[in-house]
Amino acid sequence: MKKYTIKDIAELAGVSKGTVDRVIHNRGKVSKHAFEKVNRLLKEIDYQPNPIARNLKNNKVYSICVLLPDPKKDKYWESCVDGIEEAVQEFFHFGITVKVMLFDPFDQKNFEKQSVTALKLNVNGMLLAPLFQKESLVFIKACEKADITYFLFNNDIEKRETQRFVGQNLYVSGRVGARLIHKSLKNNATVAIIHIDEVLKNATHMQEKEKGFRDYFDELKGVDFEITTYKLKHRNSDNLKKTVKYFIDTHPEISGAFITNSKIHLLAALLKEENSKRCIVGYDLLPENVKYLKSGVIDFLIHQNPKRQAYLGLVFLIEHFLFDKDIPNKRFLPIDIVNSENASTYLK
Repeated sequence: MKKYTIKDIAELAGVSKGTVDRVIHNRGKVSKHAFEKVNRLLKEIDYQPNPIARNLKNNKVYSICVLLPDPKKDKYWESCVDGIEEAVQEFFHFGITVKVMLFDPFDQKNFEKQSVTALKLNVNGMLLAPLFQKESLVFIKACEKADITYFLFNNDIEKRETQRFVGQNLYVSGRVGARLIHKSLKNNATVAIIHIDEVLKNATHMQEKEKGFRDYFDELKGVDFEITTYKLKHRNSDNLKKTVKYFIDTHPEISGAFITNSKIHLLAALLKEENSKRCIVGYDLLPENVKYLKSGVIDFLIHQNPKRQAYLGLVFLIEHFLFDKDIPNKRFLPIDIVNSENASTYLK
């Protein structure tokens, strides 16, 4: 297919290059006759403007702020930074500027402080990992008021089809975890849902996983599993280990456990010490989690692919600004089940 230049189109239509440019880019005054003539020709030749050239011609620099938890405080977010860096390198030559701002994943006040700072940067777009539901909703409304295009990744905070979000369907991932445990245990077993270091009432991602898990068991016919939720919370690592150990020692009746975040290794380490065998399902391919997966202490890990989430979230924003692409409302990623046999295929 021939690629037509503005000069070609002007000659075919019998008008000036300036007239063609004004029609294509919808700017300036053009007579009705010339407008119809050029548009008719554009349809005949199926003209497709070059979005890259158009953006370079406009010579506009777009800026995006990424607001995510500090990887030094939670290793889960390390791969998200890798995803951000990959997207930045991919679009480096287009003049996009990306600023990464980190917040303490255990401190809501720190998130509020960083979100206020982010809003003062005067950026075009905002990529957010909305760890705190209440505070994130306030931040999103501020973005909308300031006409800042935003996109969410990792966890969805509103049950709206129009929510801009990339990540897993967390309700479904909870159901997947439930099915894995159900198929590994006999009926009438006691199963624990364990939230480690999370403020459940302000964490939609944890609530959705638990709801999916419980709904799965509630819908089973002719079986009886006892499902109990436990919250083990303490920021200090040593004290958290003591809390987890106390939990294990005082709940010998538990046959299966569903840990709703990447801190499953804290439970696995102590289970290995006591040589206890329970069906253990959790999340994320952190090195310490993979170690216990391969040794058989952890039965299954649900891979959330945080690097891909962060990468896609930033790319969606960049392509929206550069090429006028529509931002998808929701993009659900596959829910990958990883065990000791296939773990190596997910690792670098």
